[in-house]
Amino acid sequence: MKRTFTATVWQEGNWFVAQCLEVDIASQGRTEAEALENLREALELHFEPPQARRLTEAEALENLREALELHFEPPQARRLGDAEL
Repeated sequence: MKRTFTATVWQEGNWFVAQCLEVDIASQGRTEAEALENLREALELHFEPPQARRLTEAEALENLREALELHFEPPQARRLGDAEL
């Protein structure tokens, strides 16, 4: 099924920004055409149905290792600036 969306494009510095007006998705590119093409790709990915897949044992162990590292990571002390008080 094909869908039609409206986009707005503007320039910010050396980059062009393309934003879909119907869906909160935006992209950028060095040219207006590139920004619109990147927006099209982002919309395709947004509406692509999710695909379930089984992790390999190595991927599952790596995910577990990363989660444990984050969970047990000691808090970092930092000095607050005046604006953060």
